[in-house]
Amino acid sequence: MAAAPDLVIRGGTVYDGAGGPPRRADVAIADGRIVAVGPHLARADTELQADGLAVAPGFINMLSHAWASLLEDGRSQSDLRQGVTLEVFGEYIEAPLNERLREVCLRRQGDLRYDITWSTVGEYLDHLEHSGISTNVATFVPATMVRRHVIGDDARGPDAAELGRMRDLVDGAMRDGALGLASALIYTPATFATTDELASLAEVAAARGGMYVSHLRSEGDRLLEAVDELIEIARRSRGRAEIYHLKQAGRTNWDKLDAVIERVEAARAAGLGITADMYTYDAAATGLDASLPPWVQEGGHQRLVARLREPAVRARLAVEMRAPGVGWENMLVLAGTPAGLLFSSFKNDALKRYTGRTLADVAAERGTPPEETIMDLVVEDDSRVGVIYFLMSPDNVRRQVALPWLSFASDSASVSSEGVFLRSNPHPRAYGTFARLLGRYVRDEGVIPLEEAVRRLTSLPAENLRLADRGRLAPGFAADVVVFDPERIADHATYEQPHRYATGVRHVVVNGVPVLRDGEHTGATPGRALRGPGWRGRARS
Repeated sequence: MAAAPDLVIRGGTVYDGAGGPPRRADVAIADGRIVAVGPHLARADTELQADGLAVAPGFINMLSHAWASLLEDGRSQSDLRQGVTLEVFGEYIEAPLNERLREVCLRRQGDLRYDITWSTVGEYLDHLEHSGISTNVATFVPATMVRRHVIGDDARGPDAAELGRMRDLVDGAMRDGALGLASALIYTPATFATTDELASLAEVAAARGGMYVSHLRSEGDRLLEAVDELIEIARRSRGRAEIYHLKQAGRTNWDKLDAVIERVEAARAAGLGITADMYTYDAAATGLDASLPPWVQEGGHQRLVARLREPAVRARLAVEMRAPGVGWENMLVLAGTPAGLLFSSFKNDALKRYTGRTLADVAAERGTPPEETIMDLVVEDDSRVGVIYFLMSPDNVRRQVALPWLSFASDSASVSSEGVFLRSNPHPRAYGTFARLLGRYVRDEGVIPLEEAVRRLTSLPAENLRLADRGRLAPGFAADVVVFDPERIADHATYEQPHRYATGVRHVVVNGVPVLRDGEHTGATPGRALRGPGWRGRARS
């Protein structure tokens, strides 16, 4: 007989995460687990009313950058208020670290300030969990940090001994609970990694059940070649692979979506586990370094800043920045015009007045060409400078939403509309990715039915990540649950005013504990670090 429930979600329309038809039912929870789903379940001391509302498994953010923001504010408000109960990191986290990297990471801190007391992936996860978090967290090990740990920021490949050390670091991260290996190949020093290097590291992750995920080497002019590389790495590593935030960057590349779909579906038909994720917007966000060629960034940020002070270097850069990148991704050109770059964050207080303004506007005010303005701002801010790039086709975003092997990700931190977070402007995806899917693309435009959207937010990513007890509303599964109003859920964040919470989510339960109740945060922090299939500790997820 099922345990007596300590929490019942009463009278909602249950979407179980598997994609089947919804049904009216109660959901009973005991000791952090779902114990029953059905009509007229026994009473409990705590009950959440869900009449007229949808009840679903908690949503999984497949690419979150909340690895630092949760150290500042563990409530995870911008994501939690959209129903997210699991933040998955990996494109970048500050682990594994040695003392040299620790000093670099501390020096790069901007508005968010925190002690770095960890070195390994496992120590980082423990630290974050013990700091008090409202959502669950999990992470991949970043290939960039593995590379920097062993060979620094140089434009070269590892020798045999160095590659062995890099493989050992990946294996150690997998045993610490990493979900697999992640790469971000448009950024130095990851740009310098070859397919052979990445396949070798991905092989280690795959041997322990992990997957390879990648911000592709190109999302623009060489997009198809980059997709081929990801598929080749999956084949050679004998593991699964996922494309981070699938997009076609730059108008001249918008017609490549058909070919991308053909490549992925052919690989899947051949037995490879290839998937992708996306955010529901037609603009990307990264740094000004994405408009600078790799050669000027070799050796790390300090050497970049030093080079940007040299007249000969600046003259060469100005020419290269005006042309499509050869062997690199020139985001300035892909955006089409300086008006397509919107500044979102600066470290230097004197430059924060440019936040929310375009490169065209700032360059005109300063009286310098856009290329020189970029160089000057990187030097003056002593950072990569946060930028939103308008790159993608709205029609392609809509088409991607319909792909059955695609899940969803904010590609952003989870923040709060208060305190230090107001010192910069995030991409509105931080506040709206998941609500925008359910409101605009499901309810308003009918691109996919609600039960399919819930599957793609829950069981699909859980299965891809090998998290066996997440992503479903069924007895025995962890009690991560979201209760929302399908008729009212909506995003409100804009590029001009991004710090606006989504609405329509009524209750959120994490590990059996109500964290959002009647639309307000309860202050509870029951979130845990979820470990991948290679974890060497006691079995849990």
